[in-house]
Amino acid sequence: MKNKLLQLVEDGSKRKDRLKFEVGDQIEVHQRILEGNKERVQIFSGTVIARRGEGMGETFTVRRIVQGEGVERVFPVHSPKIAKIRVRRHGRIRRAKLYYLRDRVGKATRLRERKPKGTAASGTKRKRKSTAKES
Repeated sequence: MKNKLLQLVEDGSKRKDRLKFEVGDQIEVHQRILEGNKERVQIFSGTVIARRGEGMGETFTVRRIVQGEGVERVFPVHSPKIAKIRVRRHGRIRRAKLYYLRDRVGKATRLRERKPKGTAASGTKRKRKSTAKES
């Protein structure tokens, strides 16, 4: 339970646009970087392996492989340095944390894709069962 004053201060600093991604998604994090008086955007793309915390302390961890070496970065959700987050692919997972991906190499790190809800598995429309009242 948080103090009500702390809650009011945090609400003013929170991100207005909700970031809609989950653990297992492949995302691109567009991060603002200041170099002197110039500002540029750097993209870090990878798989979300963890989300933790709440409020202003909420963070997520993104993992990717660079030249055969695993690289992980932890980003605060409500950071003003994050310009935007683009979801490239939704992963189908059964765990809250995907730390087991650290031990995997190559194709074993890929996750199955999660299909949007409401679509049939075969890609065709489902037939309605007829009832006795209809005939």
